[in-house]
Amino acid sequence: MAELNTPAAGSGRKGTRKRASTRVDLTAMVDLAFLLITFFIMTTTLSKPKIMPVVMPDNEGPDEPVSENRTLTVCLGKDNKALWYLGRAEQPILKPTVAGYGKNGVRKALLDAAAYVKKNYGKTLMVIVKPADSSKYENLVNTIDELDITQVPAYAIADIAPQDITLLKQKGIY
Repeated sequence: MAELNTPAAGSGRKGTRKRASTRVDLTAMVDLAFLLITFFIMTTTLSKPKIMPVVMPDNEGPDEPVSENRTLTVCLGKDNKALWYLGRAEQPILKPTVAGYGKNGVRKALLDAAAYVKKNYGKTLMVIVKPADSSKYENLVNTIDELDITQVPAYAIADIAPQDITLLKQKGIY
């Protein structure tokens, strides 16, 4: 691995001391370094994806309609606002209300509606999220995050209906 290079005899000046130069062959060290780098690249997990589990409906089994008494509709509008109501748009059980995002907005609405449904009907809440054309994708993600935080067991994302567009226009957030 190491090699000593000595000059040929008689080529130097008289009376000078001969110095041996050393040369180290680093080929094996470089090979080892690349093997270690390859090993650590192959065995390292850079980052795990952060996803939320999605439960898809099962094609088997009876389809039971969800009562409108326990269905909360959240319509996403512009300016980071959402409109929510419990029941049908024509005859809401809880009147349509505009809310923002955060703990005093959609989160509070979800918790209040879940408590109302549990108290009056003894069932869990079903939420339908309807994004409007004027809403942002960020608002949909924030709403799903709020559903996850409040542990709503069942929700769906649906197309917005004309009645919901009318409500959004009345509240000035379409």
